Amino acid sequence: MKIRTCAPALALLSLLASAPLAQAQSLADGSQQRPLRVLLIPADGGTESGTKADYAPIFNAITRSTGLHFQLTVGQSYGAVVEGMCNQLAEVAFLGPVSYVQAHERQCAQLLAVGVQKGESAYYAAMFAKADSPINTLADLKGKRAAFGDVNSASSFTFQVASMIKDGMDPAKDLAALQLTGSHASSLAALVQGQVDAAALSFDSFDKAVRQGAVDPKSVKVIFKSEPIPYPPLAMNTKLPESLKATLKQAFSTVHQAPGVTPDMVRGYGGAKLDRFDTEFSEAQFAGPASKMALLTDEIKGEILQKAAQR
Repeated sequence: MKIRTCAPALALLSLLASAPLAQAQSLADGSQQRPLRVLLIPADGGTESGTKADYAPIFNAITRSTGLHFQLTVGQSYGAVVEGMCNQLAEVAFLGPVSYVQAHERQCAQLLAVGVQKGESAYYAAMFAKADSPINTLADLKGKRAAFGDVNSASSFTFQVASMIKDGMDPAKDLAALQLTGSHASSLAALVQGQVDAAALSFDSFDKAVRQGAVDPKSVKVIFKSEPIPYPPLAMNTKLPESLKATLKQAFSTVHQAPGVTPDMVRGYGGAKLDRFDTEFSEAQFAGPASKMALLTDEIKGEILQKAAQR
């Protein structure tokens, strides 16, 4: 089942409000006058110093190796980035696995590159609780309060909720309260501040929060860890010229070896250092996120949204 954004029109309006209408007329070519527009999902809060800073080094490195220029923008939501790609407001996007599947199903995005970290192109979704909490499993969340990120996020919503459903839980009925915070960082903050009993986010986002001093790792514990999820990909607009697609793929496949590029520049999701980028990653490996999406029917998502609105 295809799952679209819950409010695509509102998401698109939010994006259009921050993008000059002239930019929407045609795709850019990567020149200084018309840099390739890169939309980034707000995985870690959506601030200019957050998600944007994670990916600026690698795009700067690509500029040095190819002469292509880029303009990075953080979308207001995961759905807004999907709508931006599908409405010709971006040539390249950083997407979560679920939002990539959504855009790919709408035939407006194709894989550009997937990060490789410690030899694998995978990351993990998690659920955290306070270290002294009696909560130890997802089943223990019945009657408790939980925070999730964006409803279109693989690792701060989809995998956790799908696992609850698979275990026979009904999040909208079984949770005492449910927050949709919009990002991994905000989900964790809700837990740290005592607003909820558990928080959904990725291990990459948790590690970034630890590095930034936003959470003491000893103060929380893991109550759920997902199966491996394909690393959040970089995608290209399907309408780009084939020659430009080929140039981008070649540049990302070799950027870790490019002159003047240091290991610190090869970074990805959560600002983590990567070994390299894989431009031959198989579309078939996104079957896992797609299967989880299939469990989250429109009815279930609607009930969860209603529950979150009750705060």
